[in-house]
Amino acid sequence: MIQDLLASFVILLYVLLFAFLIYRLASAGRGLSKHTLLSIALIALVIHGYLLHTRLFAAAHMDLSLFTVFSVVTWVITAMLVVFAWREPVENLLIGVLPFAAFAVFLRLMSKQHRVLDENLTSGLELHILVSIIAYSLLSIAALQAILLYIQDTYLHNKHPVGFVRALPPLETMDRLLFRMIATGFIVLSFSVVSGFIYLEDVFAQHLAHKVVLSVGAWILYAILLWGRWRYGWRGRIAIRWTLTGFVFLLLAYFGSKFVIEVILKY
Repeated sequence: MIQDLLASFVILLYVLLFAFLIYRLASAGRGLSKHTLLSIALIALVIHGYLLHTRLFAAAHMDLSLFTVFSVVTWVITAMLVVFAWREPVENLLIGVLPFAAFAVFLRLMSKQHRVLDENLTSGLELHILVSIIAYSLLSIAALQAILLYIQDTYLHNKHPVGFVRALPPLETMDRLLFRMIATGFIVLSFSVVSGFIYLEDVFAQHLAHKVVLSVGAWILYAILLWGRWRYGWRGRIAIRWTLTGFVFLLLAYFGSKFVIEVILKY
């Protein structure tokens, strides 16, 4: 089947790109150039995007099964990092993303599970779903950035930066990038929360009450973090803790909810 072959090819490209980046990092910049690596990533993303389109809209309505959504999230994260890396020296951040993107394609390839949305789905609810996925993806990148910032800060304080840490942008740049990601993700998450209250008619009947509560909890945490940054200049460890705590809430809200509903409760 052509789609299976394309999926296998995408997995191969992601794995090769990961290996090339590791080699480039270990050899102090030798190997394929940055633009060549990003071009390979764009090819993989185009094919991955095509496969997602066929999965999402294979039926009359969107397929949002667990593995499909996981694949969408990894695609969005990878795509945004690749676009950003064309102008900023952040291509090494792809090392932490590409294995998940390859794994997501593999899971979607091997699984026959589908969860097609109700045929009465409104355009407003479709917009809410799309915005929610984008918000989750943006804040996933922020969580990855926070982890890298913690590693970088720890090694620099101990005055023993390893090769990977030395390859990262300066600490101040990483900090600014983190809050740009959080601010952008917070704006999109705000639209997601508001549209959810508008378009979700009965969250209890749809088994979405816990998702709403956790999403609002994440929104509050990110709001406090951004206020603390503006008011008190929060950075470093305190910003990292708030970022990761907010992301845990989002992780439980989306994938935790889908796992309970689809795998444990089998709705």
